[in-house]
Amino acid sequence: MPWGRPGRPPGVAEHDVIDLLVAQHGRIRDLFDEVEEAPPDKVEAAFCRLSRMLSMHEAAEEEIVHPYARRRLDNGDGVVADRLREESVARRLLQDLHRDGVDHPRFWDRLAELRAAVTAHSRGEERYEFARLRARTTPVERRAMGAAVRAAEGLAAILPHAGAESTARNLLVGAPKAIAERARDTIRRALGRS
Repeated sequence: MPWGRPGRPPGVAEHDVIDLLVAQHGRIRDLFDEVEEAPPDKVEAAFCRLSRMLSMHEAAEEEIVHPYARRRLDNGDGVVADRLREESVARRLLQDLHRDGVDHPRFWDRLAELRAAVTAHSRGEERYEFARLRARTTPVERRAMGAAVRAAEGLAAILPHAGAESTARNLLVGAPKAIAERARDTIRRALGRS
């Protein structure tokens, strides 16, 4: 559910991009739990929800947060390069999981690898990028970035739940990349870029 509507977690400043992204980190942890706790016939749908959220979240960071961090932080290029390396590892794992599907014998081991990679990446962002970025940006800048992230969240909320449809297997292979591209397009429009 998009933040800023009823049901938004208490204490989340709905207009601040950093608060939104940290809240998304929490939602991603919850979605990993959902996949791990799902009954066998619900794993695919839960995994698709997780994939959609991860793809949208990373696209938002790559389009919105990382460019600001490059410009505003001391050693911004280095901070962002570290985050992009982490994202690359997680993206590869996610794509492998999608390619092979939830019935693959190594699905659960690979999901655990993905969770560890995403957790390490989230911690790195919160510690090395978000905290420093908050100190180097104004509330107005963070609200503008937050509006673009909310636009991407809206996209994630309206995309079909691929695991619940008859075309699920066809959607699984390309889903992360397609979702990320659609999220990037939405973000660029929200920021007034073509």
